[in-house]
Amino acid sequence: MTPIRNRISNGAGSRAERLARAKKIVAYLKKTYPKPKSELNHTTPFQFVVAVILSAQCTDKAVNKLTATLFKKYKTARDFAKAKPATFTKEISSIPFFNNKTKAIIGAAKMIQARHAGAVPRTETELVELPGVGYKTAHVVLGDVHDVWEGIATDTHVKRFAKRFDLTDQSDLTKISKDLEALIPKKDWKYVNNGLVLYGRYVCPARPHDCAEHPLTKLWPSAALRWPKAK
Repeated sequence: MTPIRNRISNGAGSRAERLARAKKIVAYLKKTYPKPKSELNHTTPFQFVVAVILSAQCTDKAVNKLTATLFKKYKTARDFAKAKPATFTKEISSIPFFNNKTKAIIGAAKMIQARHAGAVPRTETELVELPGVGYKTAHVVLGDVHDVWEGIATDTHVKRFAKRFDLTDQSDLTKISKDLEALIPKKDWKYVNNGLVLYGRYVCPARPHDCAEHPLTKLWPSAALRWPKAK
């Protein structure tokens, strides 16, 4: 028999099996993490947009350390729109890709000022028009800022568990989101990203380890032998 670890991407799981597995996983997430909320610190809606952009390829802990000072100076979209790129770049230089993130943040702030009177948009269509904002970021922002859950945001944690629990055959983040949205009732979408992020941080980290006794693995023991590559 082919080892489980070698069957990660061959679509072995039927849709019915995936539906049943997703239902069990979501039931656990709803019970364990009932109030979806990001761990990125912020006090204004646009600060949250900034924090999410900064968090790309970076830990929330590092972002929160940076924004503890940054957000004392910049609070609204107007504040960020008026930032001098050279100065702002230096202010966020402790995190990866600070040059690109400077362009995205200031560009997004200017666009929100010009098109939305400084208010963070309430739709995916409007959000993804902003520099630095894709499907994942848009839906994280919609959920946390507006309590609107029109999609499932897939980050590295969500991708990892979607692959480990054989809920998708895709590798592209947006395609994984679409697969999960097809398996999970819309009323439960809000529990997926936040729940899997917290579960991945505090219960089942990415490095291979013995997780047979972890709650989600007990729901589908085959996951204990599935360690998809990060990319």
